[in-house]
Amino acid sequence: VSGGTDTILLFTFDTQNKTLNAVSILRDTMINTSASSKRINSVYARNRGSSDLPEAERVENGMAALKQEVSRLTGIYPDFYVMVEWEAIGELVDALGGVYFDVPFDMNYDDPYQDLHIHQEAGYRKLSGEDAMEVIRWRKNNGEPSPGDVGRIQIQQDFLSAILDKCLQPATLLK
Repeated sequence: VSGGTDTILLFTFDTQNKTLNAVSILRDTMINTSASSKRINSVYARNRGSSDLPEAERVENGMAALKQEVSRLTGIYPDFYVMVEWEAIGELVDALGGVYFDVPFDMNYDDPYQDLHIHQEAGYRKLSGEDAMEVIRWRKNNGEPSPGDVGRIQIQQDFLSAILDKCLQPATLLK
């Protein structure tokens, strides 16, 4: 990850009741810092350290700072973290043979700067890895107001649930 973190999820596991809960932290959440960027999504990249350091050390530096900021916001200091690159989501979906998902509305977005082009039709259907990556990266349609991080996070959470449902199916578990 060279820029800001795109999605931040905090999971907690209640060992007594055996329940897993998650909360999304909006990427534009403002934090109390002297740094020029006051958004939580800049913490990881800002604290990675010199490019002369080994990559593993840079990741640890960035994640230690991000865990500290998450703790300040929530009162929960994460014990562990999982970092997922965009491509891994697509690869996971393809490895599962696709995932059924209800795309909530037509998605038409083009960002030539990132060479990002998202064109998805609304409706319930089986998504490929490429489709899945477009759906979870979508922010807004061309020329329309953005639903903001809240709308995007809802889609990401719903998609994560669809992946978990697919992973927990007996046929998938046997693979």
